[in-house]
Amino acid sequence: MKIEILGTGCSKCTMLETKVKAAVAKVGGFHEIVKVDDIVDIMNYGVMSTPGLVIDGVVKSTGKVLSVDEIIEFMQK
Repeated sequence: MKIEILGTGCSKCTMLETKVKAAVAKVGGFHEIVKVDDIVDIMNYGVMSTPGLVIDGVVKSTGKVLSVDEIIEFMQK
């Protein structure tokens, strides 16, 4: 599973990255985590509000910091 965190480095983006890593540790298994900070790449996903969470190429959330449990739910869908 490829998990992308879209954001330019703001505190919310950093917080989401931390929570994604915690969710991956809790679930286990191999998951690729990628930080996307190029504004053009972010806009290519249609995301206008960061942070954004993309799982396997599908935008799951934009503009908010999810909880670890919310991230796990998205990972299991």
